[in-house]
Amino acid sequence: MTAKAKPRLLVLGGGFGGLESAFYLRWRLGDRADITLVSEQEHFVYKPNTIYIPFGLDPKKLRIDLSRPTKRQGIEFVQGRVQEIDPTAKSVRVDKQGLTYDFLVVATGADMRPAEVPGLVENGLSVWTEQDMLKLREAFEKLASSAGPGERKRVIFLLPPNNKCSGPLYEIVLMLETWLKRKKVREHVDIIWTTFEKGYIQVFGPRLHEVIGGEFDRRGIEGRTEHVVSEVEPGQITYENGERLAYDFLISFPPYVAGTRYSALPADDRGFLRTVFETRQVVEHPEVYAVGDTADFPVKQAFEAFLQADTAAEHLATEVLGKSGAKPFDPTSMCVMDMLDKATFAQVPLRLTGRPELPVEVRPEDIGRYKVGTSAAWRVGKKILALYLPYRFKRGKPFHAGAPWRVMEAGLKLMSRVLAK
Repeated sequence: MTAKAKPRLLVLGGGFGGLESAFYLRWRLGDRADITLVSEQEHFVYKPNTIYIPFGLDPKKLRIDLSRPTKRQGIEFVQGRVQEIDPTAKSVRVDKQGLTYDFLVVATGADMRPAEVPGLVENGLSVWTEQDMLKLREAFEKLASSAGPGERKRVIFLLPPNNKCSGPLYEIVLMLETWLKRKKVREHVDIIWTTFEKGYIQVFGPRLHEVIGGEFDRRGIEGRTEHVVSEVEPGQITYENGERLAYDFLISFPPYVAGTRYSALPADDRGFLRTVFETRQVVEHPEVYAVGDTADFPVKQAFEAFLQADTAAEHLATEVLGKSGAKPFDPTSMCVMDMLDKATFAQVPLRLTGRPELPVEVRPEDIGRYKVGTSAAWRVGKKILALYLPYRFKRGKPFHAGAPWRVMEAGLKLMSRVLAK
């Protein structure tokens, strides 16, 4: 890079972390940098709403074509799969094409590895891809049509170790219970929840555990914590504690691994890139940033991806502009969990613990910002978010920045003040 040349900013990944990074950088830097976005897919998928596919939503409604917003913002779009990163040469191989950079943001996401659980691939349903959700729709329709007097069915939800984002599976079990009531077959279906966790959604603290436990009790869902699966056979699950449970339908959210492994960059045993916590820079490579599911932060979630992307993009922008003062990463998570009849909102300030069995916990010194609430009104909030985010991305704008976000954030704060505690 010469004194007069624009810096070349390369963003890998077309998910939440990648798009937020690319659009934030353009919003922050204007035309003072050349930005290229690489994505394996030609479209972005609004993944939080894939939970509605099993209940009838058309997956195509969740897609955003990436060519339009990138063109609108003067961002070069390259469709292809990232094969290799060479941090020494500052180059990336995308299929057979080579791309160079001055600064790099890696946001190539995570993948599932169900084969870690013997028998899960052959016998279980998953909640990861659009195709998985369509298979789940078929299973739910089969369940609703076959359950009845004299034909009782059992559905088991299974959360194994090394899953990094359990929320969607919790949503689906609660949504299924509501859906079965509406189909008037709930009384003929047993629903059992089993998880390796010590508490429900344990990374988000005791308040969410209490809320989920209360919902399970009210809905007649049998919940079992500290149940680590050892093997799945046709019609039966075996756990490490020796317990065996029979099932008619098995639904799981498998263990996470990095979507792509990069041999030239430092990573943990599951391929997630090791980062400097405060800035999201990759360890020993200050010109490379890792955000979202690609990075080593233990919670893999859309809102966390936004926070990491904004931190990385702001830090990178100050480097380009020769300034300082970028704020460090603050992992305060927000989520809205739908149940079809109502929803639960959670705002959770987190910190790392250094303990593998519980890698994050609620920050004790920030307990005043820890809020959880359940109401039908939160379903409206979730729907508003599902309209607002695609609206921003379709225009090539960052989600979590600028005046529109400040208005959205003010609305969330007002709702949480009234509907959460």
